[in-house]
Amino acid sequence: MKVLLINGSSRPNGCTYTALSVVAEELNKEGIETEIVFLGNEPVRDCTACMSCRKLDGKCIFDNDIVNKIIDKAKEADGFVFGSPVYYAHPSGRILSVLDRVFYAGGFAFAHKPAAAVASARRGGTTATFDVLNKYFTISQMPVVSSTYWNMVHGACPEDVMKDEEGLQTMRNIGLNMAWLLKCIKAGKDSGIETPVADKSHRTNFIR
Repeated sequence: MKVLLINGSSRPNGCTYTALSVVAEELNKEGIETEIVFLGNEPVRDCTACMSCRKLDGKCIFDNDIVNKIIDKAKEADGFVFGSPVYYAHPSGRILSVLDRVFYAGGFAFAHKPAAAVASARRGGTTATFDVLNKYFTISQMPVVSSTYWNMVHGACPEDVMKDEEGLQTMRNIGLNMAWLLKCIKAGKDSGIETPVADKSHRTNFIR
């Protein structure tokens, strides 16, 4: 089993990475393979709602950034952790641009797989960031992995994060809960429990 952890910060080894590393370490202790992917510092295009991905078998038509690479990795992953710093009380624009496109073009690669969101801030805006990221999971039929507090760490630098004892505890418990849920899902599949098939026959508009 493998969990893909996405670092949505512009800093490869900053506070968000530090939090994700703690989650990954706990997963590794439970025998779960992990990979932390840094989204990089290059420009990332927003979703333009061109619908071309519908004709490309789950691939975004814009192939000059990390989006399609994330979709390919998601196909092989069993669970996900998406981490973001807080910018003006919301997730980074970088991670939002990536998630808009990977979930729209490659949502099939995420469905029914557990996911957790992690927010990192110096002070405020964590719960709003946490809420935004969770919405990608709940529209994609993904079990949401919780912890013993909202999934956040505080600090202006990695050294600060390592002093946030409850934040680190929360990260470790994300890892434990993610590992437990992955093992439960595997046990269910081994016992013949099949993935549910969603009813998508209705799509109601408010304006008629």
